[in-house]
Amino acid sequence: MKRGKVMFLKDELLEKIRERASYYDENNLFPEEDYKELKEAGYYRLFAPKNKNGFGYSLKEVAREQTRLAMYAPATALGINMHQIIAGVGNYLVKHGNEKGNLIIDAVSKDQLIAFGISEPNNDKVLFGSISEAIKKDNDYLFKGQKIFVSLAKKFDKILTYANDSTGPWSVFAILDRSSEMEVKNDWNTLGMRGTQSNSIYLNNVHVKDTNIISKIKPGPTKDPIILGIFAYFEILLAATYHGIGKRALELGIERVKSRNSVSNNNMYSNDKDIRWRIAEAAITLDGIETQIDHLSDLIENDINDPFIFQKLSTIKNKSVETSKGALDEIIRASGGRSYYNDFELSRLYRDVLAGIFQPSDQESLHNAWANALLGPIK
Repeated sequence: MKRGKVMFLKDELLEKIRERASYYDENNLFPEEDYKELKEAGYYRLFAPKNKNGFGYSLKEVAREQTRLAMYAPATALGINMHQIIAGVGNYLVKHGNEKGNLIIDAVSKDQLIAFGISEPNNDKVLFGSISEAIKKDNDYLFKGQKIFVSLAKKFDKILTYANDSTGPWSVFAILDRSSEMEVKNDWNTLGMRGTQSNSIYLNNVHVKDTNIISKIKPGPTKDPIILGIFAYFEILLAATYHGIGKRALELGIERVKSRNSVSNNNMYSNDKDIRWRIAEAAITLDGIETQIDHLSDLIENDINDPFIFQKLSTIKNKSVETSKGALDEIIRASGGRSYYNDFELSRLYRDVLAGIFQPSDQESLHNAWANALLGPIK
């Protein structure tokens, strides 16, 4: 498993994952076999340091792996993406002086699967202020509230989550083991990304030991490592994953028009100037996304100061989703009515890419953040 041009996951494994993708989507099931094989391959441990049973991959390298995995099975890629986000944050915390990040690193090094439990119903603050309760109990806490879009909800070993201590107020972040105080709802019946099985979880007075608390900070936007770390790894790795959907769509489009014949023109559609324009437009749309992902990854890993870092991180996630969605629009039009059928891969990709428009930061939040940075707040 050399670095550089040779990627981590073998082609044979990825082909098996692709073969199963439609089954898991159609039956709305968690891709058990995919995760078993990814675990056996060591994929859970990409971010773990080499001296802790890992591979020491950089953010840029993991992003490229996620793009490639998404080209074979978007839902599997998006699900394991949430684990990779937390794994990367563990390293980021330790690097910036928070030794509690070792709680994450140690779990990753043991091949434990970690879920991302941040999003809450009707809470557009997302990372900047929880509506779940953190109730003080001696030196410990009880967490109470609902978390939504929790990928890996039924299978995780640990979960990173947070809640609000109103006495501060404080945002209390903790890494928790799965427990009977966590009630997983079977409510994931969605248009796309069905294999993520991102069910809701109710935290019913979950006991949070003081030793499991990773950070306790004031709510709101800040460059504290727990906030910037989660924000950066989330947006960059999501961008990488959704970029993979667009790249796969382009592959399928090229294959399709090369094998599809026009009766009217007595020629292949690959020779039709209008169809060629659509294929080219898809490629043009996707161009440059990976370069931006690489650049932002380097900024984060090298601690390069950028006053617009939050805005730029939000931008790359939005651009990646929108360009892949735009590329799919062109490819589907070029591929004809067959792509409208559910058993056609392009149909599933189109449904999967739509999930990205709902994941933070959304377009409204992105434009508001840029406007405030450039023009100041509304007076």
